[in-house]
Amino acid sequence: MHYGYIKIATAIPNLTVANCGYNIERIEVMMRQAENQDAQIVCFPELCITAYTCGDLFHQQALIEEAETALHNLLDKTQNLDIISIVGMPVKSRDRLFNCGIVIQKGKILAVVPKTHLPNYHEFYEKRWFTSSLHALDENIILAGQKVPFGTQLLIGTTTFRFGIEICEDLWVTIPPSSLHTLSGAHLIFNLSASNETIGKNEYIKSLIAQQSARCISGYVYVSSGFGESTQDVVFAGKSIFAENGKIITESERFLIDEQLTISEIDIDLLKNERQMNSSFTQDGFSLFDSTPKYRLIDCEILSSKAFHLTRPYSPTPFIPAGPVLDARCEEILAIQITGLVQRINHTKLTKAVIGISGGLDSTLALLVTTLAFDKLSIPRENIIGVTMPGFGTTSRTLNNAKQLMKSLQCSIREIDITEASLLHFKDLDHNPEIHDVTYENTQARERTQLLMDIANKENGLVIGTGDLSELALGWCTYNGDHMSMYAVNSGVPKTLVKYLVQWAANHKMNQNSALTLKDILNTPVSPELLPKNEQDDITQKTEEIIGPYELHDFFLYYMIRYGFRPNKIRFLATQAFHNKYSAADIQKWLTLFINRFFSQQFKRSCMPDGPKVGTINLSPRGDWRMPSDADKTLWMEIDR
Repeated sequence: MHYGYIKIATAIPNLTVANCGYNIERIEVMMRQAENQDAQIVCFPELCITAYTCGDLFHQQALIEEAETALHNLLDKTQNLDIISIVGMPVKSRDRLFNCGIVIQKGKILAVVPKTHLPNYHEFYEKRWFTSSLHALDENIILAGQKVPFGTQLLIGTTTFRFGIEICEDLWVTIPPSSLHTLSGAHLIFNLSASNETIGKNEYIKSLIAQQSARCISGYVYVSSGFGESTQDVVFAGKSIFAENGKIITESERFLIDEQLTISEIDIDLLKNERQMNSSFTQDGFSLFDSTPKYRLIDCEILSSKAFHLTRPYSPTPFIPAGPVLDARCEEILAIQITGLVQRINHTKLTKAVIGISGGLDSTLALLVTTLAFDKLSIPRENIIGVTMPGFGTTSRTLNNAKQLMKSLQCSIREIDITEASLLHFKDLDHNPEIHDVTYENTQARERTQLLMDIANKENGLVIGTGDLSELALGWCTYNGDHMSMYAVNSGVPKTLVKYLVQWAANHKMNQNSALTLKDILNTPVSPELLPKNEQDDITQKTEEIIGPYELHDFFLYYMIRYGFRPNKIRFLATQAFHNKYSAADIQKWLTLFINRFFSQQFKRSCMPDGPKVGTINLSPRGDWRMPSDADKTLWMEIDR
């Protein structure tokens, strides 16, 4: 597999009811199309060799025999194909008829999987024609002249990748067969379906598929019958849905009269890593069952794509949902931050807060969270002490924005210029203030933190931290400077998400004066303002020019921590997501810097203050991320490995 992906196709051929010869012609054409597009596995709808809507014709011996003959012909015609294909047809065994999924490759039948749960309500009458797999008597059957494995407890694949099969209604029951398949090692489930359309049903099916793939930490590929099925009483719209670990990644259009071939990739690496981390899945999977079902592994050859091309899109901002979901997400994150701070205030019985306000995004978000928390507790906003501490690099723009914001929010305002104190400290250190090195910068950061801590002692209040998740990942904070606080409300929020939270608060929670100031803050370059400003009173120290774009670092952070991907895969995904923005050389450069800083700066995260977790990624040493400060980075720096 390329970077852990397997390329999957779903095929919805145009069928003719009960015309098996015609149907396998269309199936063969689509098998070849899928292989030509480098798919490794292709799945067809339920009973596609006969069509699903044959009704009592399933009791006709001629149809059942013709279906087997058609399968035999299909095997003969596709002996030269490497692709694994899954087709549906009725199969007779011991005078019982089963609704089956047939797995074929290179002219051979690899497995036959019968349907377990037969719907027999509303428009469905499957028990009239078929027998459940629960009543199967044989583990092997003869089909199309071949002796083949038969049953539901079959996994097909290799030692590193396995897939299982369930059929339509199997997904709808309390414990779908796929639950047992995945607990026994299946990474991917195929569902051959023939589900007719009714109002609202499509969304319900999508929710079922997404939830089952989430519970099973698996890929789930669903394909349902389309044009050509009988419309005597119901309509089949033809649909394909690809899900991965709870997310719908690809779906086809419904109600087309043309044949449909849908191709996407399932990330098997991602699924394996998720299962490895999820102890409930790996350790407790069969705790609800009396014994572990005995599965048979059917070996097959899964050839790599000839020229791998990733078709599924990747967002360059994985922390930021697209569309209308973003508003709801921002509201929820702010609620988490606010509630965390409310509990801390309630516990400490302290009714004052001290925040350093720079006029930048992070301190702005912290101030907004604190303001809303105080409102929730009915504590006067004047108990929030906002302290702006201009230094050598502070511009009038950021200083004015800081003061205007505090004023519009009705907080208490203090302005303490730190230049004299910093110069005195340089003198004590025997440091030349013309040398703008790390000592020059960190002296200012620590002076500011010292002031905040001492004011909090004097006022009997809490110092609210302003640093965000991205800064923690990169160690872009001064140890025992802005690194430290009494409660860090932004510690779980990545930099790329901060501005969306501020924007949402400006639109939904703030008065007009505050909103105007927030708009200018949102357009201010990210900077610690620790180096002198220029003659035009502009910021000279722009963070992203020094450590690289935060959108790249947040992308690296997401896939390294959330899924444990290797650096070469992260680089590959970044080149896909940012192909129109950053060169491969730039991505390599900033990824190398990210890894280097992530490892070297762990010591700062090892003693970070308390703060609320808001998303799936958090770097608190007490919660999600336990890493020794002296871990070796060599393995991760070998990005081409």
